[in-house]
Amino acid sequence: MPENFLGELISFLDGLPEPRIVMGKDYRIVAANAAYQKEFGAERPVVGRTCYEVSHHFLVPCDQAGESCPLKQSLEAGSAQRVLHLHHTPRGEEHVAVETTPIRDRRGQIAYFVETMRVVRQASSRAAAQGLVGRSPAFMNMLEKILRVANSNAAVLLLGETGTGKELVAHAIHEASAREDGPFVAVDCAGLTETLFESELFGYEKGAFTGATHRKQGMVEAASGGTLFLDEIGELPLALQVKLLRLLETGTYRRVGGLDWLPADFRLVTATHRDLRSMVQDESFRRDLYFRINTFPIRTPSLHERSEDIPLLANSLLERVDRKTGRKLTAAALAWLGGRRYSGNIRELRNLIERASLLADGVNIDVAHLTELAEDLPPLAPVADGAFRIDSLLPLAALEQGYIEWARAQAEGNLPALAAALDVSLRTLYRKLARGAS
Repeated sequence: MPENFLGELISFLDGLPEPRIVMGKDYRIVAANAAYQKEFGAERPVVGRTCYEVSHHFLVPCDQAGESCPLKQSLEAGSAQRVLHLHHTPRGEEHVAVETTPIRDRRGQIAYFVETMRVVRQASSRAAAQGLVGRSPAFMNMLEKILRVANSNAAVLLLGETGTGKELVAHAIHEASAREDGPFVAVDCAGLTETLFESELFGYEKGAFTGATHRKQGMVEAASGGTLFLDEIGELPLALQVKLLRLLETGTYRRVGGLDWLPADFRLVTATHRDLRSMVQDESFRRDLYFRINTFPIRTPSLHERSEDIPLLANSLLERVDRKTGRKLTAAALAWLGGRRYSGNIRELRNLIERASLLADGVNIDVAHLTELAEDLPPLAPVADGAFRIDSLLPLAALEQGYIEWARAQAEGNLPALAAALDVSLRTLYRKLARGAS
């Protein structure tokens, strides 16, 4: 390989808009372009340090700490590999889509790797405040689907229980798309009458009906160049489904009282907690409309399906709803939260934490604050100082996470000694701590 090859590669990457770094097979960063420095704003230079230490604060490569390693995968496959990781950034931990591409020398041997990164802007304060954060397999699977579909114009159907954050997912799709600078317009389909649906969606002309003293812009027009989000589409009556189908099939609409057909320009995202396939079978939802809106379905997992995210969610929610700064949920409180079943999902978890934050006066929020105003919750058992104790049956994942957090506090940061005491490898301990970190 010519001696100036690396210099030419770095010069080329510096002119690209995406954050990129160049690494050797030993995981050490040999260069970072200007976009990387601007996006991730490293507190100290990254050249010469390992990628896993910079991105994750790990002491060992990602695959030894319980994460997928795109460099190792790329080396083994001999081709570009993509993963979704949580990286440390100046804004805190953020989800980053990582693509690692091998660079070969004249002999065809892999000499370097170029890693391209794109931050998934779902971790905004609004999103985090409502619970669009996580690292569980169910959450990461959902987030990966968001990344795959965001830059297309495919219609997305969000399926999931009430309170799982479907509107926030719709926002994330919009913000990761080429339409991010356009408007995001949400319409709640539940309870809309035929007249109200048409006037809300299509707008109306002056004089179209009594009280129409001026022309009104409809939601379709308001969403032009952006995203139209139709929430609870399963509640839409059959008569209105016909009108929506006509809009989607023709790409045109007409204001109420108007004569001209106007072009529509929006990306469609819909959501429902209903089983639309069953509704199609019993003919309460049109088959043709179902296939029109269901180009790319995404399930938003219930909180029960991502219980390992509860400590992360709880701490994130506390930061947003607490009137005081710097307060923490105790390990016992996190374990207790992890053992609950949430019929209201993230919305219910948020309410519990906000209520507890109002009841607590000290720096710690404990189980007593979570249960004080909750009549449906089990009573709090007394716990001796420094002890680890549970008073009810918990899912194994929540029990293990609560115990590990308690054990880490007892070990006072000596992780090798803690791994030995728990009779697990240091790699396994890193993985378990990363899974429950806030």
